[in-house]
Amino acid sequence: MSMISKIKKLFEPTDMTVGTPWKSIGLFSVPMIIGNIAQQLYSTVDSIVVGHYVGDNALAAVGSAAPIFNLLLVLFIGISAGVGIMVAQYFGAKIREDLSKTIGTCITLTGLCSLFLMLAAPPIVRPLLRLLDTPQSLMTDCTYYLIIMMVGVAGMAYYNILSGVLRGMGDSFSALLYLLVATVLNIVLDLLFVAQFHMGVAGVALATVIAQGVSAWMCLRKLMRMQETFDLTRKELKMSKAHLSQIVRLGLPSGATQAIFSSAMIIVQSLTNSFGEMFIAANVIVMRVDGFAMMPNFSFGTAMTTYTGQNVGAQKYDRVSQGAKQGTIMAVLCSATITGIILLFGKYLMRIFTDTPQLVDMSYYMMCILAVGYIAMAVTQSLSGVMRGAGDTVTPMWISLCTSVLIRIPIAYGISWLTRTPQLPTGRSECIQISLLSAWVLGAVLTVIFYKIGKWKNKAL
Repeated sequence: MSMISKIKKLFEPTDMTVGTPWKSIGLFSVPMIIGNIAQQLYSTVDSIVVGHYVGDNALAAVGSAAPIFNLLLVLFIGISAGVGIMVAQYFGAKIREDLSKTIGTCITLTGLCSLFLMLAAPPIVRPLLRLLDTPQSLMTDCTYYLIIMMVGVAGMAYYNILSGVLRGMGDSFSALLYLLVATVLNIVLDLLFVAQFHMGVAGVALATVIAQGVSAWMCLRKLMRMQETFDLTRKELKMSKAHLSQIVRLGLPSGATQAIFSSAMIIVQSLTNSFGEMFIAANVIVMRVDGFAMMPNFSFGTAMTTYTGQNVGAQKYDRVSQGAKQGTIMAVLCSATITGIILLFGKYLMRIFTDTPQLVDMSYYMMCILAVGYIAMAVTQSLSGVMRGAGDTVTPMWISLCTSVLIRIPIAYGISWLTRTPQLPTGRSECIQISLLSAWVLGAVLTVIFYKIGKWKNKAL
């Protein structure tokens, strides 16, 4: 096979029902990890540019807006999860008609949901920020950032959902290429709008919206050229009631999981805001580095969903069990390595975002508390990916509900209340990180238990 043929093969759908499981998962995960690095660069570059060219308060404003933005995106999280599972299983089972109708339905559904959010979200942004006791000094920047992001939400929605369709068919390289193009464009526009045009936080949001719109268009163009795998005509774009029902059934628990997680973050964000602008800014830096620490976990989780979906579709359950074990081991090793690097070079990473020594020390201390949790999350994401790929999206939802609401929130507010003193009227700020670490570790334990019980094996389409 010539070099050109090998490169071309990387951008074609991949059948993960054959070959050595760990190799299939590994080859699929590598571009996913690189892609997640690029995805994380979106928010990281935003924070770096804002922190250096606008100031620490603007950096805190971008971070304070994140939980609300994530909550408003739960519609698309649900669509993406449901469609990804269906595409993987229908592709693995080689059912062209169902694959075509699933993709067409998801394209139309995404457009309708984007239009709804573009119209409904902007009026509720400021009331939500007030509800969270967002400091007045951050209110204007937070509002501008969120409104621009929501008005331009279609680009982000279509990229995430259509790249999920590509990955469901085993093509993680195309999604990676388009994301890399968008990331470079985002960096250039960030510097242009903020450093040159002095547009502040609004410039950061506008750069992100434009870049993600470009990546969405590239994904759609790729799908239009894949007529050998599925059909995409006006007939398929008309929503199929049966396939829409399946998307909702599979996607609703994943969307609910994200809604639960985002709601918990919003509730905890209210507590975070009580510790002041300096702590909020440090928390933003931790969230950015956290994104890189979580990369292998989310990448292997997605890879396990696709791998499991295709093999369940092909009714190869022995390969599912092999892949679950091998994929989880790879995820844990990868996560442990990245966590070690972050701990060794953490302060250097923090200095990328700010020149304020107090912020560097505070954010590094917060990362040290969370360190072990990233390895626990490798287990959670991998085995949850297996369950979702088989069609069981409900069990991961209940685990998320338990850890995010019943564990994280009470621990955060409990520690805060128990450690109050005249010098610390809102308690010790470590309550935020300790509560998150507790939720991650318990989540890993529960996920292993429910994976071993094995009810997810009966959920295939």
